[in-house]
Amino acid sequence: MTYRLRVRQVAQDLSHRTVRDLFGNRTVMRDVQGVRLAMPWSHRLPDYARLFPTYGQNLVDLAVGLGEIDKPLGVVDVGANIGDSAMQILAKVDARVLCVEADPEYLPYLERNVGSDNRCVIEFGLLVTDIAEASDLGAVRAGGTTRFVQGGAGGAAGALAVAELPVRHPELPPIRLVKSDTDGYDTTLIPPLARAYAKSCPVLFFEYDHDLTRKAGEPDPAAVWAELRTVGYSYVGIWDNFGKPIQVLPIDEVPARAAVLDKPVTDRGYHYWDVAVVHADDRAGKAVLDRLFTSGR
Repeated sequence: MTYRLRVRQVAQDLSHRTVRDLFGNRTVMRDVQGVRLAMPWSHRLPDYARLFPTYGQNLVDLAVGLGEIDKPLGVVDVGANIGDSAMQILAKVDARVLCVEADPEYLPYLERNVGSDNRCVIEFGLLVTDIAEASDLGAVRAGGTTRFVQGGAGGAAGALAVAELPVRHPELPPIRLVKSDTDGYDTTLIPPLARAYAKSCPVLFFEYDHDLTRKAGEPDPAAVWAELRTVGYSYVGIWDNFGKPIQVLPIDEVPARAAVLDKPVTDRGYHYWDVAVVHADDRAGKAVLDRLFTSGR
Protein backbone atom coordinates (compact mmCIF):
# COMPACT_ATOMS: atom_id res chain seq x y z
CA MET A 1 0.00 0.00 0.00
CA THR A 2 1.43 3.43 -0.94
CA TYR A 3 1.77 6.19 1.60
CA ARG A 4 -0.86 8.34 -0.16
CA LEU A 5 -3.34 5.47 -0.11
CA ARG A 6 -2.61 4.86 3.56
CA VAL A 7 -3.26 8.51 4.36
CA ARG A 8 -6.52 8.46 2.39
CA GLN A 9 -7.63 5.28 4.15
CA VAL A 10 -6.89 6.75 7.57
CA ALA A 11 -8.72 9.96 6.70
CA GLN A 12 -11.80 8.07 5.56
CA ASP A 13 -11.81 5.71 8.51
CA LEU A 14 -11.46 8.53 11.03
CA SER A 15 -14.12 10.77 9.51
CA HIS A 16 -16.10 10.38 12.75
CA ARG A 17 -13.37 12.16 14.76
CA THR A 18 -15.45 15.26 15.47
CA VAL A 19 -17.90 13.41 17.70
CA ARG A 20 -15.14 11.47 19.42
CA ASP A 21 -13.13 14.60 20.05
CA LEU A 22 -16.14 16.39 21.51
CA PHE A 23 -16.64 13.56 24.01
CA GLY A 24 -13.03 12.39 24.03
CA ASN A 25 -12.68 12.03 27.80
CA ARG A 26 -15.49 9.50 28.04
CA THR A 27 -14.10 6.16 29.23
CA VAL A 28 -14.69 3.22 26.89
CA MET A 29 -13.58 -0.42 26.81
CA ARG A 30 -11.95 -1.66 23.63
CA ASP A 31 -10.60 -5.03 22.51
CA VAL A 32 -7.30 -4.23 20.82
CA GLN A 33 -4.76 -6.74 19.50
CA GLY A 34 -5.82 -9.47 21.87
CA VAL A 35 -6.30 -7.49 25.09
CA ARG A 36 -9.18 -5.55 26.61
CA LEU A 37 -8.32 -1.97 27.51
CA ALA A 38 -9.99 0.94 29.26
CA MET A 39 -9.18 4.17 27.43
CA PRO A 40 -10.55 7.62 26.63
CA TRP A 41 -12.83 7.57 23.59
CA SER A 42 -10.46 9.96 21.79
CA HIS A 43 -7.58 7.45 21.91
CA ARG A 44 -6.44 6.42 18.40
CA LEU A 45 -4.89 3.05 19.22
CA PRO A 46 -7.94 1.02 18.08
CA ASP A 47 -7.90 2.86 14.74
CA TYR A 48 -4.20 2.29 14.14
CA ALA A 49 -4.44 -1.36 15.11
CA ARG A 50 -7.42 -1.95 12.84
CA LEU A 51 -5.90 -0.22 9.82
CA PHE A 52 -2.38 -1.54 10.33
CA PRO A 53 -2.44 -4.97 12.05
CA THR A 54 1.36 -5.02 12.45
CA TYR A 55 1.30 -1.75 14.43
CA GLY A 56 3.14 -2.26 17.74
CA GLN A 57 3.52 -6.00 17.24
CA ASN A 58 7.26 -5.74 16.66
CA LEU A 59 7.70 -4.94 20.35
CA VAL A 60 5.49 -7.84 21.39
CA ASP A 61 7.30 -10.26 19.05
CA LEU A 62 10.64 -9.08 20.44
CA ALA A 63 9.42 -9.69 24.00
CA VAL A 64 8.16 -13.15 23.06
CA GLY A 65 11.55 -14.07 21.61
CA LEU A 66 13.50 -12.77 24.60
CA GLY A 67 11.01 -14.36 26.98
CA GLU A 68 11.81 -17.81 25.61
CA ILE A 69 15.28 -17.42 27.18
CA ASP A 70 14.88 -15.09 30.16
CA LYS A 71 12.14 -16.20 32.56
CA PRO A 72 10.63 -14.08 33.91
CA LEU A 73 11.49 -11.38 31.39
CA GLY A 74 12.33 -8.04 32.98
CA VAL A 75 10.81 -5.12 31.02
CA VAL A 76 10.90 -1.35 31.50
CA ASP A 77 8.12 0.47 29.62
CA VAL A 78 8.85 4.22 29.52
CA GLY A 79 5.86 6.16 28.27
CA ALA A 80 3.51 3.35 29.26
CA ASN A 81 0.42 5.43 28.40
CA ILE A 82 -2.69 3.31 29.11
CA GLY A 83 -0.67 0.10 29.52
CA ASP A 84 -1.38 -1.36 26.08
CA SER A 85 2.19 -2.53 25.44
CA ALA A 86 2.52 -4.01 28.92
CA MET A 87 -0.77 -5.89 28.66
CA GLN A 88 0.03 -7.29 25.23
CA ILE A 89 3.44 -8.49 26.43
CA LEU A 90 1.98 -10.05 29.59
CA ALA A 91 -0.68 -11.84 27.53
CA LYS A 92 2.09 -13.80 25.77
CA VAL A 93 5.18 -13.72 28.00
CA ASP A 94 6.16 -14.63 31.54
CA ALA A 95 7.29 -11.10 32.34
CA ARG A 96 7.55 -8.45 35.04
CA VAL A 97 6.97 -4.94 33.73
CA LEU A 98 7.86 -1.56 35.21
CA CYS A 99 5.45 0.95 33.65
CA VAL A 100 6.74 4.53 33.78
CA GLU A 101 4.17 7.19 32.94
CA ALA A 102 4.20 10.95 33.51
CA ASP A 103 0.81 12.08 32.20
CA PRO A 104 -1.82 12.46 34.94
CA GLU A 105 -4.59 12.08 32.35
CA TYR A 106 -3.50 8.58 31.32
CA LEU A 107 -2.50 7.40 34.78
CA PRO A 108 -6.05 6.34 35.80
CA TYR A 109 -6.33 4.19 32.66
CA LEU A 110 -2.91 2.66 33.28
CA GLU A 111 -3.93 1.87 36.87
CA ARG A 112 -7.22 0.38 35.75
CA ASN A 113 -5.60 -1.77 33.06
CA VAL A 114 -2.52 -3.10 34.87
CA GLY A 115 -2.71 -1.85 38.45
CA SER A 116 -4.23 -5.06 39.82
CA ASP A 117 -1.72 -7.29 38.03
CA ASN A 118 1.08 -8.25 40.43
CA ARG A 119 3.39 -8.70 37.44
CA CYS A 120 3.33 -4.92 36.88
CA VAL A 121 4.70 -2.01 38.86
CA ILE A 122 3.62 1.56 38.05
CA GLU A 123 6.04 4.46 38.49
CA PHE A 124 4.27 7.79 38.11
CA GLY A 125 7.15 10.06 37.23
CA LEU A 126 8.56 12.24 34.48
CA LEU A 127 11.79 10.49 33.55
CA VAL A 128 14.64 12.94 32.96
CA THR A 129 18.42 13.04 32.78
CA ASP A 130 18.66 16.32 34.69
CA ILE A 131 16.14 17.20 37.41
CA ALA A 132 16.98 20.91 37.11
CA GLU A 133 15.90 20.98 33.47
CA ALA A 134 12.47 19.49 34.20
CA SER A 135 10.89 22.59 35.71
CA ASP A 136 7.75 23.97 34.08
CA LEU A 137 7.24 20.95 31.82
CA GLY A 138 3.62 20.11 31.06
CA ALA A 139 1.66 17.76 28.85
CA VAL A 140 0.48 18.45 25.32
CA ARG A 141 -1.84 15.66 24.15
CA ALA A 142 -3.06 14.55 20.74
CA GLY A 143 -4.90 11.36 19.79
CA GLY A 144 -3.57 9.21 22.60
CA THR A 145 0.03 10.43 22.75
CA THR A 146 1.67 13.00 25.00
CA ARG A 147 4.61 15.36 24.62
CA PHE A 148 6.04 17.34 27.53
CA VAL A 149 7.06 20.91 26.73
CA GLN A 150 7.91 24.08 28.62
CA GLY A 151 4.64 25.68 29.68
CA GLY A 152 2.50 22.71 28.63
CA ALA A 153 -0.95 23.11 30.16
CA GLY A 154 -1.72 19.44 30.78
CA GLY A 155 0.30 18.93 33.94
CA ALA A 156 2.97 16.32 34.61
CA ALA A 157 4.28 14.00 37.28
CA GLY A 158 7.28 14.98 39.36
CA ALA A 159 10.68 14.61 37.75
CA LEU A 160 12.52 11.31 38.25
CA ALA A 161 16.16 10.79 37.28
CA VAL A 162 16.85 7.80 35.04
CA ALA A 163 19.55 6.53 37.37
CA GLU A 164 16.99 6.22 40.17
CA LEU A 165 14.87 3.57 38.44
CA PRO A 166 17.01 0.52 39.33
CA VAL A 167 17.40 1.84 42.88
CA ARG A 168 13.65 2.31 43.34
CA HIS A 169 12.75 -1.08 41.90
CA PRO A 170 15.23 -3.72 43.06
CA GLU A 171 12.41 -6.29 43.14
CA LEU A 172 12.43 -6.65 39.35
CA PRO A 173 14.25 -9.48 37.56
CA PRO A 174 17.22 -8.54 35.35
CA ILE A 175 15.96 -6.04 32.78
CA ARG A 176 16.29 -7.52 29.30
CA LEU A 177 13.99 -5.20 27.35
CA VAL A 178 13.68 -1.41 27.61
CA LYS A 179 10.97 0.31 25.58
CA SER A 180 10.75 4.08 25.22
CA ASP A 181 7.93 5.99 23.54
CA THR A 182 8.23 9.60 24.68
CA ASP A 183 7.52 11.63 21.52
CA GLY A 184 10.96 13.03 20.79
CA TYR A 185 12.79 12.49 24.08
CA ASP A 186 13.71 8.89 23.30
CA THR A 187 17.21 9.64 22.05
CA THR A 188 17.86 11.61 25.24
CA LEU A 189 16.60 8.90 27.60
CA ILE A 190 17.80 5.71 25.90
CA PRO A 191 21.59 6.09 26.48
CA PRO A 192 21.23 6.71 30.25
CA LEU A 193 18.70 3.87 30.44
CA ALA A 194 21.27 1.62 28.77
CA ARG A 195 23.84 2.68 31.36
CA ALA A 196 21.42 2.28 34.26
CA TYR A 197 20.74 -1.34 33.30
CA ALA A 198 24.15 -2.09 31.80
CA LYS A 199 24.64 -5.22 33.89
CA SER A 200 21.89 -7.11 32.00
CA CYS A 201 22.59 -5.62 28.52
CA PRO A 202 18.91 -5.00 27.67
CA VAL A 203 17.62 -4.75 24.14
CA LEU A 204 16.62 -1.11 23.60
CA PHE A 205 13.39 -0.53 21.67
CA PHE A 206 12.39 3.05 20.87
CA GLU A 207 10.78 5.42 18.40
CA TYR A 208 13.32 7.24 16.27
CA ASP A 209 11.85 10.37 14.71
CA HIS A 210 14.14 13.15 13.49
CA ASP A 211 11.43 15.81 13.48
CA LEU A 212 10.11 15.11 17.00
CA THR A 213 13.64 14.75 18.36
CA ARG A 214 14.57 18.21 17.11
CA LYS A 215 11.33 19.64 18.52
CA ALA A 216 12.34 18.16 21.87
CA GLY A 217 15.55 20.19 21.78
CA GLU A 218 18.08 17.74 20.35
CA PRO A 219 19.57 19.31 17.18
CA ASP A 220 21.39 16.12 16.09
CA PRO A 221 19.14 13.05 16.34
CA ALA A 222 21.89 10.83 14.90
CA ALA A 223 24.14 11.50 17.90
CA VAL A 224 22.37 8.70 19.76
CA TRP A 225 24.10 6.05 17.65
CA ALA A 226 27.60 7.12 18.69
CA GLU A 227 26.45 7.29 22.33
CA LEU A 228 25.07 3.76 22.22
CA ARG A 229 28.16 2.46 20.47
CA THR A 230 30.31 3.78 23.33
CA VAL A 231 28.34 1.65 25.83
CA GLY A 232 28.71 -1.48 23.73
CA TYR A 233 25.69 -1.57 21.43
CA SER A 234 26.41 -2.82 17.93
CA TYR A 235 23.35 -4.08 16.03
CA VAL A 236 20.11 -2.35 15.03
CA GLY A 237 16.79 -3.65 13.71
CA ILE A 238 14.65 -1.08 11.90
CA TRP A 239 10.90 -1.12 11.28
CA ASP A 240 8.66 1.61 9.91
CA ASN A 241 6.07 3.14 12.23
CA PHE A 242 3.45 0.70 10.94
CA GLY A 243 5.55 -2.20 12.29
CA LYS A 244 6.82 -3.36 8.89
CA PRO A 245 10.46 -4.55 8.88
CA ILE A 246 12.96 -2.48 6.89
CA GLN A 247 16.37 -3.99 7.65
CA VAL A 248 19.00 -4.86 10.24
CA LEU A 249 22.31 -3.00 10.24
CA PRO A 250 25.56 -2.66 12.19
CA ILE A 251 25.19 0.44 14.33
CA ASP A 252 27.94 2.28 12.42
CA GLU A 253 25.83 2.16 9.25
CA VAL A 254 22.65 3.54 10.80
CA PRO A 255 23.37 7.31 10.63
CA ALA A 256 23.82 7.22 6.84
CA ARG A 257 20.67 5.10 6.42
CA ALA A 258 18.76 7.45 8.72
CA ALA A 259 19.18 10.33 6.26
CA VAL A 260 15.95 9.08 4.70
CA LEU A 261 14.09 10.46 7.73
CA ASP A 262 14.96 14.00 6.65
CA LYS A 263 13.25 13.54 3.29
CA PRO A 264 9.55 14.28 2.74
CA VAL A 265 7.27 11.67 4.25
CA THR A 266 5.76 10.95 0.84
CA ASP A 267 9.18 9.90 -0.46
CA ARG A 268 9.66 7.12 2.08
CA GLY A 269 6.05 6.05 2.69
CA TYR A 270 6.06 6.18 6.49
CA HIS A 271 6.61 8.68 9.33
CA TYR A 272 9.40 7.40 11.57
CA TRP A 273 11.31 4.28 12.63
CA ASP A 274 10.85 1.82 15.43
CA VAL A 275 14.29 0.48 16.30
CA ALA A 276 15.65 -2.34 18.45
CA VAL A 277 19.31 -2.00 19.44
CA VAL A 278 21.27 -5.01 20.65
CA HIS A 279 24.45 -5.06 22.75
CA ALA A 280 27.57 -6.65 21.26
CA ASP A 281 27.66 -9.17 24.12
CA ASP A 282 23.99 -10.16 23.74
CA ARG A 283 24.05 -13.19 21.46
CA ALA A 284 20.54 -14.18 22.46
CA GLY A 285 19.14 -10.74 21.62
CA LYS A 286 20.86 -10.74 18.23
CA ALA A 287 19.49 -14.20 17.47
CA VAL A 288 15.94 -13.05 18.32
CA LEU A 289 16.30 -9.95 16.14
CA ASP A 290 17.71 -11.92 13.21
CA ARG A 291 14.86 -14.40 13.48
CA LEU A 292 12.23 -11.65 13.42
CA PHE A 293 13.67 -10.05 10.31
CA THR A 294 14.19 -13.38 8.55
CA SER A 295 10.53 -14.21 9.16
CA GLY A 296 9.46 -10.73 8.06
CA ARG A 297 7.99 -9.75 11.43
